Amino acid sequence: MAIQRMDNVAIVVDDLDAAIAFFTALGMEPEGRSSIEGPWADLTVGLDGIRSEIAMMRTPDGHSKLELTKYHAPAAVAAEPAIPPPNTLGLHRIMFAVDDIDDTIARLRPLGGEVLREVAQYENLFRLCYLRGPAGIIVALAEQVG
Repeated sequence: MAIQRMDNVAIVVDDLDAAIAFFTALGMEPEGRSSIEGPWADLTVGLDGIRSEIAMMRTPDGHSKLELTKYHAPAAVAAEPAIPPPNTLGLHRIMFAVDDIDDTIARLRPLGGEVLREVAQYENLFRLCYLRGPAGIIVALAEQVG
């Protein structure tokens, strides 16, 4: 038996509207928003008394999705340290291919996107960078140049 596809990646955020704005500015498209609660949610996630709100975002090609989740109950737990470095165990980063890395960074900066160091050139193939997005997650950007 094999998997059919990867359906989505979920990110827990503290400000759902700001996260939607950030990923919309990146170029993702909002797909829907809903409240999640009830016994089925508690059983699925493994927490009691879940009340959350999710927003589904999709890439323009329709092949990839991102679920942004805001927990109202139980309250979200902060990571330690609050802004983990790139070598922290667990979810490392999410990467997007972009047409113009400089333009993308310029659109994301007003929404809190900060490049960790600078845009780097990998051979004659890619321009790459890591930046911080909502909830401190690292968003990688790659522009194919060669």
